Amino acid sequence: MRRIAVIGCGGSGKTTVGRRLAALLDVPMTHLDAVYYDADWNPLPPEEFAAIQEKLVAEPQWVIDGNFASTLHIRLANADT
Repeated sequence: MRRIAVIGCGGSGKTTVGRRLAALLDVPMTHLDAVYYDADWNPLPPEEFAAIQEKLVAEPQWVIDGNFASTLHIRLANADT
């Protein structure tokens, strides 16, 4: 388990589980809401959001939490868990 995609319903504990896994495995953690929205809650353009995820999943180890169905295929194609 070195590339973990954590998905689930809103409020289901994705971030809590993701943080715990990242700490236990000593791998980087990314919370997609923090990537997608700026400080004023404006979303990134879809192409930019997808490009950032492509870079994130190219890393050898990671935990990424979030749903974002439009880019789920990027994470699932690269996740091992």
